[in-house]
Amino acid sequence: MALRLTQAWGERAIDSQLVLGRSEGAMRSEWPALSYSSLAVRGLATARFETLWMILRLPGEIRRQRPDILFCAGNTYTVVAVAMKLLLGNDCPPIVAKVSNDLTRRDLVGPARWGYRWWLRLQGRFIDQFVGMASPMSSEIANAMQLPASAVAIINDPAITVADLSQTARTRALRYGAPQGRRYIAVGRLVAQKNFALLIRAFAAMAGPQDCLTILGDGPERAPLTRLIAHLGMTGQVHMPGHIGPVMEQLRESDVFVLSSDYEGVPAVIIEALAVGLVIVATDCSVSMASLLEDGALGELVPRRSTWCLEQAMRAAAVRISDAGRARRQASRFTVEHAADAYAALFARTVADVRKAPNPKNNSRVADAMS
Repeated sequence: MALRLTQAWGERAIDSQLVLGRSEGAMRSEWPALSYSSLAVRGLATARFETLWMILRLPGEIRRQRPDILFCAGNTYTVVAVAMKLLLGNDCPPIVAKVSNDLTRRDLVGPARWGYRWWLRLQGRFIDQFVGMASPMSSEIANAMQLPASAVAIINDPAITVADLSQTARTRALRYGAPQGRRYIAVGRLVAQKNFALLIRAFAAMAGPQDCLTILGDGPERAPLTRLIAHLGMTGQVHMPGHIGPVMEQLRESDVFVLSSDYEGVPAVIIEALAVGLVIVATDCSVSMASLLEDGALGELVPRRSTWCLEQAMRAAAVRISDAGRARRQASRFTVEHAADAYAALFARTVADVRKAPNPKNNSRVADAMS
């Protein structure tokens, strides 16, 4: 999202700088023309302590660039944003933070859940403006962070471009009517949150001999997932090729998209799957998921962590025909073009509001977005 927005802001002559905690990554080669600033030091691998490294290095970058806005593109990094407020005080620019994940976190139990709720309330005290990625998130954010409604803006998740929508119309019909089995696809980091083990078990329980499942992405759970696939005898039907380029190209070659996560915000890949016109099966992992799928009209919603329910929904999806036109209309609400303009307007309002406050920040550049 940060890459797409930064590119769109550049096209609108908005002065933005993308600040990275480390310089490596599969997507770097896909966006070579963007204006980057890396906090990494040559020869030092920062991946294992990236967040701490950003906290140590970002204050100097802020003092050097003097941005008007610090944009935190996902709440994974709100810890960095709060640290900037504490370290820089009145020299810290106003912060706009996008809430990119579910705040209920039903996966947490006991002290961990209490600690997470405390952390959300702390964010509400330090961050100037929050952004939710779909309308149902507004009350969730305000309640969790004990904020007035005015402190939460809604800007639909910039998951696709207008060009993406026009391209899907010419390619989607190719798969229907093919004699081979159904192609199921899932996308995400191979981490516990995505619960791909649940998906693999459900697929193994319902798959026909010609069906296949592709999981795009990489991460620390690759080895245990590979062992699970072998244990279930699905090595020839479940594939994990890693990160192999633009996701939508892979979606166009598939029939059913499956999301098995324990928790999410507004998954961009759901929007991409809607744009392509795929049949969708998803766990009820977000306050926004029911509205994204228009209460079942655009896909099947199942309880989290239920192998049987996911299996049954995937089985039914094999013979379901997607309402591609309705799905594309839903997806068209989540374009980068709309979001880039909406964020630029929000940044300007936030800067103006802070400068009206009794102790305004001393900023000198307009709409500089950093993540």
